[in-house]
Amino acid sequence: MSELRHDALSGRTVLVAPGRAARPHTAPLPTASDARRDDCAFCPGNEHETPPEVARVGPGAPDTPGWRVRVVPNKYPLTGGAVPGAHEVVVLSPAHDVDLAALDTEQARAAMRALRDRAAFHLDAGLAHVSAFVNHGRLAGASLEHPHAQLVALALTPPAVLAEAERFRVEGCDLVAVSLDEAHAHGLVVAAHGPGRAPAWCPWAAATPYETLVAHLDAGDDFARATDAELDPVTNSIADVLRRVARALGPVPYNVVFHSTPGGHWYARITVRTFVHAGFEMEAGILVNTVPGEDAAARLCDPS
Repeated sequence: MSELRHDALSGRTVLVAPGRAARPHTAPLPTASDARRDDCAFCPGNEHETPPEVARVGPGAPDTPGWRVRVVPNKYPLTGGAVPGAHEVVVLSPAHDVDLAALDTEQARAAMRALRDRAAFHLDAGLAHVSAFVNHGRLAGASLEHPHAQLVALALTPPAVLAEAERFRVEGCDLVAVSLDEAHAHGLVVAAHGPGRAPAWCPWAAATPYETLVAHLDAGDDFARATDAELDPVTNSIADVLRRVARALGPVPYNVVFHSTPGGHWYARITVRTFVHAGFEMEAGILVNTVPGEDAAARLCDPS
């Protein structure tokens, strides 16, 4: 049976329609990128193919091998001209085919700390907002295979961010914590809080199959100001969820987006790209999800 669900955190109305999962799919999916390691601009030895780096983790002179994490300006930025700001790429590791889920713990932490530090750099430089995210796979918006994160720093606060802040103000409570309470009530928790781990859960009104939230509820409201003690458990849980998704579904594209929420806690939203929102969603403004959050959480929790 289909039902409408509302998510107070995102402000979305979602039509949960599990029966739609049975419909046939005969349209071909996009093919994977055909990039090779020897011509990948993000691989060690090809540093000259990117704009000059602005930060690195690891030894070596700028724009030479030896780095563990490398930050460079995006060669094709969203910003510039009448849109002041900055657009940067954080190369997660020297390995061409190791995504965030497969990085070892220390490398994943180093990469996410670099993303946070660059976000803080741009806020300290006077920009108003920084979007920090990972696009993995062609269907998730990545144009290059080599795993990387990005940040877009703007002189304005985007409308969706203002709208989320307004929902927190109107409700007068931390909607991230409310979402986690809903998850406990409806059996949506994927991973509980524990040593070195932050809670991870599927939202009650998940907009996409296997959508998962991760948050450290002792953290502040700004990803750019997170301490290592706050960021590292979230990084660990994000990687854990992505590994669970890979076990359940196989290799799939995904997005990890970090949200800063004035009046609440910053959090990460993992979106698994097993779907494409189509005409009904665009016209009606109601998103359709064929896998209820409780079913997704149960599958991600299943060790098999």
